[in-house]
Amino acid sequence: MNRLKEKWRKRERRHGRVRRRVFGTPERPRLTVYRSLTNIYAQIIDDIAGHTLAAVSSLSPDIKKDVAYGGNRKVAAVVGQKLAEKAKVIGIKEVTFDRGGYKFHGRIKALADSARKHGLKF
Repeated sequence: MNRLKEKWRKRERRHGRVRRRVFGTPERPRLTVYRSLTNIYAQIIDDIAGHTLAAVSSLSPDIKKDVAYGGNRKVAAVVGQKLAEKAKVIGIKEVTFDRGGYKFHGRIKALADSARKHGLKF
């Protein structure tokens, strides 16, 4: 159990370092990512107003009906695509990327690449 706590603490420290530099404005909100073992979550946040502008996860009904398991790169790419589509609808073209203390690798990279491919700039 001690190793898991240490791993969690290290991610929290990394996330704190990232959050000191990354800040979302109304013109360029923050795209933040959280991943668990079985799912992935992404939100677009305006930090000045303190509001979530758009949110998508692998638990969203439109994604969940198409996939059996939400903890892989394929689903992360679908989440990135759906988030980019929602952002277009509400008029967001540019975001700052908050990787949440995770390495830019695997599911995080798949989500970011998919969001870029479908029109978000960061």
